[in-house]
Amino acid sequence: MIESQTIISALQELPGNRLLKSEELYDMLTLTVDAESVHGTVQFLKEASGLEFSFLTDLCGVHYPENPLPFCVVYHLHNMQEQTRIRIKAWLPGEPQIDTISDLFSAANWMERETYDFYGIVFRGHPNLIRILNVEYLDYFPMRKEYPLEDPTREDKDNRFFGREATK
Repeated sequence: MIESQTIISALQELPGNRLLKSEELYDMLTLTVDAESVHGTVQFLKEASGLEFSFLTDLCGVHYPENPLPFCVVYHLHNMQEQTRIRIKAWLPGEPQIDTISDLFSAANWMERETYDFYGIVFRGHPNLIRILNVEYLDYFPMRKEYPLEDPTREDKDNRFFGREATK
């Protein structure tokens, strides 16, 4: 198992890397990096001797509309030899764009397309950034928290059955 401090120290010494925050969450090192340095950070973690996070477990998007930077791209990397997993987060503004890592991990190709499809996060340099699960003519991104969950004008339901009003 690679010690968290070893990973943090290696990243702090990396020229041009902008490690913003590191913390242990649920027994996994979580690194928050500047969005512009994600590609270089992931490449370093994959190729650096002694680190070698050579497996991309997951890549996904998150939307927190109340935050100043409302979008986040989360990467989960795994070093199988040392059985070490890490999480990398990069926060993005309202028109989210970030560099692709599909040149580093071929699995990122579909994961980035799915994240684009549901959150509208544009992965610069992606070879084929088109919708993958939704219809091509969909004019919104369904996982964004921009729309009410239900229609407040509906009159055909009884809120008592949804636990919203006490029965009288």
